[in-house]
Amino acid sequence: MNVLIKSAKIVDKLSKLNGKIVDILIQNGSIKQIGKGISAQKNCTEINAKNLHVSAGWFDMRANFCDPGNEYKEDLTTGLEAAAKGGFTGVLVMPDTQPVNDGKSGIEYVLNNTKNNLVDALPAGSLSHNCEGKEIAELYDMHSAGAVAFTDNKKSVGSVGLLNRALLYSQSFNGLIMNFPSSGELSKGGQINEGAISTQLGLKGIPSLAEELIVSRDIFLAEYCNARIHLTNISTKQSVKLIKDAKKKGLNITADVNSYHLLLNEDELIGFDTNFKVNPPLRTKEDSKALIAGLKDGTIDAICSDHTPEDIEEKQCEFDHAAFGMVNLQTSFALANMATSNKLELGDLISKLTTNPRKILGLENPSIAEGEIANLTVFNPTQEWTLEKEQVVSKSYNTPLLGKTLTGAVLAVINNNTIKRFDS
Repeated sequence: MNVLIKSAKIVDKLSKLNGKIVDILIQNGSIKQIGKGISAQKNCTEINAKNLHVSAGWFDMRANFCDPGNEYKEDLTTGLEAAAKGGFTGVLVMPDTQPVNDGKSGIEYVLNNTKNNLVDALPAGSLSHNCEGKEIAELYDMHSAGAVAFTDNKKSVGSVGLLNRALLYSQSFNGLIMNFPSSGELSKGGQINEGAISTQLGLKGIPSLAEELIVSRDIFLAEYCNARIHLTNISTKQSVKLIKDAKKKGLNITADVNSYHLLLNEDELIGFDTNFKVNPPLRTKEDSKALIAGLKDGTIDAICSDHTPEDIEEKQCEFDHAAFGMVNLQTSFALANMATSNKLELGDLISKLTTNPRKILGLENPSIAEGEIANLTVFNPTQEWTLEKEQVVSKSYNTPLLGKTLTGAVLAVINNNTIKRFDS
């Protein structure tokens, strides 16, 4: 694979080339030359367009691929296709499949069935057996097999004792514990954010307190165990404050936010569109502002897609019975880009998609330098595009963004000596 990227602005806050407009020549999967006026050779793919930007390949920390067990919603192949089209060269695959990925064989299933793909699929193992929150799963065996984190995904760990033991045990091999903070008792039966909109629509609400109580609990546990923990799907203003205060104390806490929580809010639910039904629910405008502020000051470390495919029967039904979640890999960057425009520097935004997720997971960060393996995302942050149904490569179409004009387009991804272009 030989590629020449012409006149692209490098977006990489760790690079001496950050902000410079250069040509990048890639030969056999490695960066051969970076400079100006580089000419394309024979059998060389050239990428040349207005306002080209290039960064290290993006990494998504929350992707649900439903494989094995529910491949009719999504499988590993289509999930990785969606990731590539969304600009991602790496994803963390959630473990709550059928069967649950709670042992060595499940980790090997993901790795073996995603070999030689442009997008690196890294498996998360479940924190507890069958994601039931009763007994710790085989964490070390999964770690040895290639798991890079442990989580029960959207099944928040209710047992303080189990989480305490997991935090202590995982330190022996530097394993990362991820928890989705949500009190099952307070959120049970809830459909959307608790507030004026839920009252107006007559829907049971999910209070912000359901998240904030568990955020507070997990911070105390991490401090008690002197352990690190990653809090995922943060959605409220108070949660941001709690995490910020914990970081000021020097605790080893990291956190992520879903891109759709940055741009969308509870007002979207007025029309009872089940594609806006997500977990945690869309919160208030004030919460969205606090999340963006948390990104800006470093309280929130990463931005995720929380890609959650659901089939049509799970969404085209009464709101109370509809499943939570939306497909978002293809639209995640655009949503984050639009929400943070003029509020967050582009370089800081890209860090939340590249450097920070890999650092949290203990992965090596790709470098844009001569002699390095090419792991790149090529994009135009100002290009507008419309999401049409025929463009969706996921098996599921549960997104409220069909027909919407978005800003921030992915033009190409390069990784593992492979290129996929989306600029034609």
